[in-house]
Amino acid sequence: MAEDVTTGVPRRRRGKALEEALLDAAWQELAEVGFAKLTMESVATRAKTGVAVLYRRWPRKDDLVVQAISHYRANTPVAIPDTGNLRDDLLALFTRMNDSRGELITSVSATFAGLYDSCGLTPADVRHRVLDVPGEIPDRDEAERPDSVFRRAHDRGELDLTRVPREILDVPFDLIRHDLLMTLEPVSPERITMIVDGIFLPLLEKYRGQ
Repeated sequence: MAEDVTTGVPRRRRGKALEEALLDAAWQELAEVGFAKLTMESVATRAKTGVAVLYRRWPRKDDLVVQAISHYRANTPVAIPDTGNLRDDLLALFTRMNDSRGELITSVSATFAGLYDSCGLTPADVRHRVLDVPGEIPDRDEAERPDSVFRRAHDRGELDLTRVPREILDVPFDLIRHDLLMTLEPVSPERITMIVDGIFLPLLEKYRGQ
């Protein structure tokens, strides 16, 4: 139970407030001790509630962990830049993703083995459930999604979205995510610049003026 800061009296949490507190506690536990050492009891203790409260919502640990990851991701959105040109937008976006998504991707990658052993979820399954589209959060405003970077570039005449395949637009996101997953360390500024200037923008040139 949470405590009322004005009276010091325990305050019972219900509904959405309770569920968010449980998911926050599960994420904190996952980030600190990892999937193997996380237990329903340790999450309940961190959330200051009874373990039965957890089991009523998530019968299995893996269900709780996957939803906790998704909850953390949805509540730590990446601010989408609007610098006035595509190159600077991408550099700023990937720098922000690097800063805010590093902890998420590191925790998710460290959780893959445990989820597979526990319930057979493959990395592709986890990606589909919590990392499906880079930076996309379904209930957020369209203007705040990463695709808005490309739509603005299209409106400025920097690229033609009717000609550039979706797979090409995904390339820089996939490379950033790959580096984070493979090294479990932040992507260097030099590497971000190489991905944008040395790989992605030259790829776009192929589809200019066709």
